[in-house]
Amino acid sequence: MGSVVDFFLVGFPGLSPDFHGLVSALLFILFLSIITGNIFILVFVQCEKSLQKPTYMIFCHLALTDLAFGTVTLPKIISKYWFNDSIVSFYGCFAQMYFVHFLGATHSFILMVMALDRFIAICAPLRYTVIFTNATVSVLCGISWLIPSMWMVGLVVYALMLPYCNSNVIVQCYCDHIAITRLGCENVYEVQVVAFGLALFCLLVPLGFIIFTFFAVIIVVMRSSSPGGRSRTLSTCTPQILITSLFYIPRCFVYLANNIGFHFSTSVRVAVVMLYSLLPAAVNPIIYCFKTKDIKDSLRKRFHLRKCNVTRIA
Repeated sequence: MGSVVDFFLVGFPGLSPDFHGLVSALLFILFLSIITGNIFILVFVQCEKSLQKPTYMIFCHLALTDLAFGTVTLPKIISKYWFNDSIVSFYGCFAQMYFVHFLGATHSFILMVMALDRFIAICAPLRYTVIFTNATVSVLCGISWLIPSMWMVGLVVYALMLPYCNSNVIVQCYCDHIAITRLGCENVYEVQVVAFGLALFCLLVPLGFIIFTFFAVIIVVMRSSSPGGRSRTLSTCTPQILITSLFYIPRCFVYLANNIGFHFSTSVRVAVVMLYSLLPAAVNPIIYCFKTKDIKDSLRKRFHLRKCNVTRIA
């Protein structure tokens, strides 16, 4: 048995070579959407003084995780189908694995910060501007980046210590922990149990907090005497609910399906993982723009001013 020196990415199993060009084009369009949409959000919030508030600072952190995740995962799989480049170096694959799980955990914790933002805004509106400032958001989001970055180093080093001496074929579109460690020769179960426990913590702790705040918000809103006030208050939660649902529901469905004995075929599993990993990164900027009143109003003003300027010039 020889040591593995690089890995081979399979991508979508069973995909006919006739569709490689189409798939690479679709993935490239997805990549451009992620890059364009999330950079737009980052730049627009920074340039628009009226949006430099806690809620939109959180949106920027989410956009940054989405931007980074797309940049880490998509170029290699696009290269595979566009240039038939399927080889990933040994340490390059572990580096990608680190960023895949680090960014996923960070996104989850930032969603928890977003839930806290809405919880305080609705349940303690008079104290919101005192409790939840931009500085508070920076600290909480900074912790959300810092803690997973340290955890994931340990996870990657633990996986790196496994001997890899059999297959080097990764049946996935990017290097993730399960796909890599299942290729190890020994002690695989122990490494995967540790990783699974950490993944559950990063997923379920934020999700549990988000569910708690959601029900607390509903109780407070239902006690409101004004139906119009209820509607307006709930509408402010719409972007957060959509963004959170896009992130958690597919993941919980896949984990639950696996635990109750329902197994997907390999090709379906890879497609589902790609969808829930990357589609939200492309969709989230649209939600920010069209489901958030302040951003919509700012965009409308910008376009109106530009239209007026063009009319004057004409």
